[in-house]
Amino acid sequence: MRNPELKDKVEELEIREILRALREAGWVKSRAARLLGLTERMFKYRIQKYGILITKKAVVKNGKNAGRNLKREILTNE
Repeated sequence: MRNPELKDKVEELEIREILRALREAGWVKSRAARLLGLTERMFKYRIQKYGILITKKAVVKNGKNAGRNLKREILTNE
């Protein structure tokens, strides 16, 4: 029988490493996958498995889109 505490710890570690790799790779999934030694498919599976959502969010200045900054945010289902 599996130890639920161990499973939780492994999941937490995987999530932490996925987020670290994404930051180091400039939020590019293919680069992050390479950093972890995973294929893109395996990496995308884990992102989906843990409910990690990476979105682009435009920051609008003075009501205009000219010169907008892109901001990355991470949302995890907890």
